[in-house]
Amino acid sequence: MSGLYEQIQEAAAFVRRQWQSTPVAAIVLGTGLGSLAADIVPEVVLPYEQIPHFPRSTAPSHKGQLVCGTLAGRPVVAMEGRFHYYEGYSLQQITFPIRVFKALGASTLLLTNAAGGLNPRFRKGDLMLIEDHINLLGDNPLIGPNDERLGERFPDMSRAYDPTLRQQLQQLALEERIPLQGGVFVALPGPSLETAAEYRFLRTIGADAVGMSTVPEVIVAVHARLPVAAISVITDMCLPDALAPVSLPEILHAAQQAEPLLRRLITRLVATLP
Repeated sequence: MSGLYEQIQEAAAFVRRQWQSTPVAAIVLGTGLGSLAADIVPEVVLPYEQIPHFPRSTAPSHKGQLVCGTLAGRPVVAMEGRFHYYEGYSLQQITFPIRVFKALGASTLLLTNAAGGLNPRFRKGDLMLIEDHINLLGDNPLIGPNDERLGERFPDMSRAYDPTLRQQLQQLALEERIPLQGGVFVALPGPSLETAAEYRFLRTIGADAVGMSTVPEVIVAVHARLPVAAISVITDMCLPDALAPVSLPEILHAAQQAEPLLRRLITRLVATLP
């Protein structure tokens, strides 16, 4: 963690030199969900390798660039591609962009991901508003010395997902007639998918969807006092007694099929942000 604050300021200063607006929201686009960036009127597009201290995105379908512009007429920054534990990065590296968004003045963080459905009431293509999470990554991005300039030592996680943002998304989904499930998201490190026995265990401990991201970003957002909301696209069903093999192309296809609904919901929410 040594020098983290200075690295954050350096990265934020670099972005500010290219783009002077203050974002009302920072958006992280998950696997197969990058085309939401097409709805943003771009003003500056920054490849990650140009931004000081940013990792490089190596996951399939993740372009690896920061789009700065407007969505629904409001200034936003969007990550076309996030970072994952399975890529070999530390959780501090993975969550570095969240710190930079806070330094840029973002007042809301919106996260998206592709996830496997564990709840038998879900269907492939559903959207799930994350209400809570379980961290099974075996790590935490806040481990190490704490810098009080970034957040307090023991952040409370009882309302990790901002209740006001969740309520707004539920109301907007009703107005748009978009079915929106709710549930608990569990994060595992990957990159292998889980076994039938593991899916059974995850369901038993209360998880409704499983993925390989999002939780570290939420922990850091709470630490940084940055209100956060997150939506999973259910790309495959992980029912242990009816488990079928799944491939990455199938997951990407399912995410892309559901994405228009997600785009409408995120755009409506951004338009209502203060």
